[in-house]
Formats: sequence, C-alpha cells, structure tokens
Amino acid sequence: MPDTTRFYIDGQWTPPVTPKTIDIVDPSTERAFQTLAVGSAADVDRAVAAAKRAFPAFAQTTREQRLGWLRALLDAYNERSDQLVAAISREMGAPLSFARDAQVWVGRAHLEATVRALEDFVFVEDRGTTRIVKEPIGVAALITPWNWPLNQIVTKVAPAIACGCTVVLKPSEIAPLNALLFAEAVHASGLPNGVFNLVNGDGPSVGQVMAGHPDVDAVSFTGSTRAGIIVATTAAQTVKRVSQELGGKSANIILPGSDFALAVSQGVDAVMANSGQSCDAPTRLLVPGEHLGEVLGIAKAAAEKWKVGDPQAEGTTMGPVVSEAQFNKIQALIRKGSDEGAKLVVGGTGRPAGLEIGYYVRPTILANVTRSMAIAREEIFGPVLSIMAYRSVDEAVDMANDTVYGLAAYVSSSDLDEARAVAGRLRAGTVSLNYPAWDPFAPFGGYKQSGNGREYADFGMQEFLETKAVVGYRGK
Repeated sequence: MPDTTRFYIDGQWTPPVTPKTIDIVDPSTERAFQTLAVGSAADVDRAVAAAKRAFPAFAQTTREQRLGWLRALLDAYNERSDQLVAAISREMGAPLSFARDAQVWVGRAHLEATVRALEDFVFVEDRGTTRIVKEPIGVAALITPWNWPLNQIVTKVAPAIACGCTVVLKPSEIAPLNALLFAEAVHASGLPNGVFNLVNGDGPSVGQVMAGHPDVDAVSFTGSTRAGIIVATTAAQTVKRVSQELGGKSANIILPGSDFALAVSQGVDAVMANSGQSCDAPTRLLVPGEHLGEVLGIAKAAAEKWKVGDPQAEGTTMGPVVSEAQFNKIQALIRKGSDEGAKLVVGGTGRPAGLEIGYYVRPTILANVTRSMAIAREEIFGPVLSIMAYRSVDEAVDMANDTVYGLAAYVSSSDLDEARAVAGRLRAGTVSLNYPAWDPFAPFGGYKQSGNGREYADFGMQEFLETKAVVGYRGK
C-alpha cells in the first residue's frame, strides 16, 4: 500500500503542515484498515504556490515533450496495475475482476486517448491576418470523487498536462489509495517538479479552499450537485473558470418493437454495475405499458443473476457500497419508494442473506413508479432500478426530460432511425443507442444540473485552454 502520511507537493513527498488523520474504512468489513493524513489551507497554499512557480516554464514546453511525459506516465501506470486493483478493491469494495477490468482499465484507456488527442490537437490556426492561439489556462484545481476514482483523476490530470497546465489534485478522502499510487506513477514519469501536486483532505478544508484560491485559474470538479454549487459559488469570487460533472438520473427508453429480453437485461446490468454507484447509470427504465408484465419478469431474472458478496472472493459480481452514509441513504430511499406506492419486484431493504457485516445492498427493482416519487427524482447512487410505464413515445420523451438532471440517456430500438429521432429530443449530454461500446473520444458531460463543460480526449483538453487572438499577425 502507498504511504498515506504524506502529500505530493513540488516533486516531493511531504507531511501536512498540521498533523491530522482520518480512517480509511473497508466497506466489506466496516473496519478501518489504514489512516490518512488530511490537509488544511496551509497545505493548499504550498501546493498552489508550487504549481504557480512551475507554470511559466511548463507552459512553454513543446507538444513532443508533453507527449513524452504522458507516455512515460502510461508506462508507470501500467507497471502499478496490480497495486491499483488491490487498492480500489479494498477501499471501494469493488470485486477484483471489476477493479481490474473496469476501474483500472478505464484510467489506462483515458491516458491512451489523451496521448492520441494531443498528437493531432490544433493549438494554432490562422484566419486571414489573425492568428488564433490556444494557450494553457494556468494552475488548475482538480477535485475528484470516489466512485470511479481513476477515471476522473485521469480525465482531468492528463488533459491538463497535455495543454501545458500545472495542477493540484484533491482526490476523495474516502478512496484515496489509488490516487497516491497514481502520484507515484507521475513521479516516475519524470514530470518537472510542481507540475502535479496532490493534497488529501475533505471538501471544506481542502477542496473549497482550492476553489477559492486566488492563484488558481480553473477548477474541474466531479461530485454531487450540492457540492458542485458550493464549489462554483466559492470560485465565482475570483472569477475563475469552473467545469463540473455532477449528478444524474438517467432515463432508459425501451421503444416498442425492441428486443425486450436483450434490452431490459442490458439495462438492469448497466444499473447494477459498480454497485449502482455511477452518475450516468440508467436508473429510470421507461417501457411501453402493454409490455410491463413481460419487462418485470425479465428485469427480475437479470437482477437475480448478480452475486453479492466479498469483493475478494472469486465469482463475486457486486461488492458493498462505499460507506455507511451511502448505505443508509439507499435504504431510506428504497423504503420511501415502497411507502409512496411503488411495487417491489426484487430486492428491498436490508442486507442480502448471509452478509450481516459490510455495506451490502440487495439489487433492487421497483415498479409502478410515477414521476412524483422520490425514487424517480433523486439520485440514489446504489443498485436500485425504477421501472416506469409510458403510453406513447411522446410521453416517454417527456418523462425522460422531466428531471433537473441531464447527464445521460439511453434508447433501445430495433429501428435505428427511430432511436436516432428520439435521441434528438432528449436533453442529455450523452445519449447511447442500443448499448454501444464505450467511446473514450466521445465528449462526456451534462445538461442542466448535471454540470457544464466536457471531458474525454480533445474535449477535455478544451477545458484547460484559453483562446487568444493575435490580430494583424500576418500584416495586411
């Protein structure tokens, strides 16, 4: 396991200014297995100062130099794959296979995509006598969550470095081990001192201080909408750029004429993966009312295939949720769904049989869900699916858009033209048709209260660039 007593600032591992620690809890046992040093405003000041000192020189590096560092980072990341898998499984409760094939894999995929995007990125363009230049924005504060930790770390750090920015990262204090291992990989890559800095801590003591720091030029935040509002409000005092990827309550519309056995099963699996802890999970399944009975049978069978248990055990496909607070929130929302009239199809409150210890949640499906119910409106962030019936495609589109969120949406149909037409009417940043392969070059981000800005590959790079016009560059 990495050293949890120090931060990474200015190319060195250094203790916090004021010693303070919190426990890192294994969600499968509910027991602390490590302590983590957490920072304060003084540590943020040190990290931001290091990034500010490093920025002028790093901003002038060439594309080829930055490609070299990113490729070296990818090599160092791959060398630590087994350690990253073990860390994520322990701190998040992810099954080992999922930690390896999804959580760690996706960080690698984003690094590879950023390298490819940087190879072809246009930083300079001439329009008549004017030269348009894309320049690094400066010092970037990066605040990342616990649910897909490496995904979010890499989709912020890699594009920022590709653009010539320097960064201060605050990973989630709930799942920090993978971030410390990532910092070791950054150090091994040979990046100049001060380009990458890491300070652990909670939101108020570190994250909010970073957002409001006068020497930070941009903030990239992923987390809850509630926390995002605090970050944006704090950052507004110094008029810095803020990009955010926030909550979601994604709709999954199964259109008439679909292969229901396939579409519904895939929809259930998309919700249950990662113990339901994905911001873009399709947690509202919208189906034609005349097919509701068929859908409930398929959905129940699909949910029952998930094996909940010890994330270290072979064959486990769903581990615990990440914390007691998360467990209690999910239980409360399942109860509220039943109280408001939803029909329990499978699962329900309480732990699965034989799992008395650990934050394990039963894969749960609720039917007869209406728009006004809390389970149809609030982000549950657990393995809970709400099934809603519609009478027409127009009503399905209206139901899908009837949310404060707009991160993602899903559409299934045997008629691709019909699916495309529906996609064009949905207010969401990503619309997936018939469960396609994941695309690391597709822009990722949300409408409405799901945030602003986009991540992934060249779209992510745009968030860390300023646009300068040099008028008269070529003369008359």
